[in-house]
Amino acid sequence: MAGNAAVLEDGSRLSRIDRALAGIETKLALVSGLAVFGLMLLAVVSVTGRNILNVPVPGYVDWIEVTMPLIAFMGISYTQRSGSHIRMDILIGKLKGRMMWAAELFSVLIMLVLVLFLIWGSWAHFARSFDFAAPLWSRDSTIDIRLPIWPAKLLVPFAFSVLALRLVLQVWAYGRAVVTGAENPIAVPLPLSAAEQAAEEASHVSALDTKGAA
Repeated sequence: MAGNAAVLEDGSRLSRIDRALAGIETKLALVSGLAVFGLMLLAVVSVTGRNILNVPVPGYVDWIEVTMPLIAFMGISYTQRSGSHIRMDILIGKLKGRMMWAAELFSVLIMLVLVLFLIWGSWAHFARSFDFAAPLWSRDSTIDIRLPIWPAKLLVPFAFSVLALRLVLQVWAYGRAVVTGAENPIAVPLPLSAAEQAAEEASHVSALDTKGAA
């Protein structure tokens, strides 16, 4: 499906950095999708083994526990770039020009501060779990098959760090838009009208139909 926002690009340094970071975000989102697919296959194997062979997958809940950060956090920065997070823009939607970009800048700055605190807290949580001197470098593990938990805990500050980079880039972009008064700034999600969303979704469907016919 098409997104509900567009991100403009040009040849500026800001746009080049945006595209480079977007490449990383896309790969992380792909990893998140593969993790969902993997857990789906694991569920099929576990249920089939339980019902037919009476042999479920050992540590099924443990694998879900350590995989959950991949699903929950790896795509968060990708979603921020595409403007797909759930948000209330009743007020901001009524603003135009510099006022709208200033409001967006303020909200992104608040998010950036919050994310920096989350990075600090989640890194401390990881540090309490990681220990070079412990077996598998872990001070804690899952209950059933004793998988080390520190890799899952490390994914959280990593994902938030990528999100922080995205927010810094958006602060730059919105700040530049406030200064220059640009109507359509680059490197930030620009809302699409209902007609534009419909046209973009139609183009996606047409592209899929063309591939299917080929």
